Amino acid sequence: MSGKFVVGYDGSEASIRALDFAVDRAKNQGGSVLIAHVLEWSPYSFLTPKELEERHKRRGEELARAEEAIIDPVKKRLSQSGIGVETKIKYGHIANTLCDICKESGAVQIVVGRDGDGGLGTRIFGSVASSLVQTAPVPCTVVP
Repeated sequence: MSGKFVVGYDGSEASIRALDFAVDRAKNQGGSVLIAHVLEWSPYSFLTPKELEERHKRRGEELARAEEAIIDPVKKRLSQSGIGVETKIKYGHIANTLCDICKESGAVQIVVGRDGDGGLGTRIFGSVASSLVQTAPVPCTVVP
């Protein structure tokens, strides 16, 4: 079975493990990897035109920083992997946006890492991994 594996990637150790898992599967199955980095961004819209202009500027700066600090190094690392590698950076709710990326790209699986942090915040608000397991439009692998 070949296909595209979407990897939720933020540069953390957990996301590196998820990426390594997906790259291995893609190599074994003749597939490709789409590395997706999601920046959370509040939809808060009660801003003046000046504030909106500044916000748009900051958003552009954040995208450029994410490309340079997170995506470029991993693209370089995988340049000799022998598999197709795409990248995507988007703003939004992480789990929902990863689901959208899966649908848009025709992915066959989504892979994310689990950092093991089971703190109070995770128990109250949930985690990206648990949200994806419940809502992903394709099979979801959570790499420990």
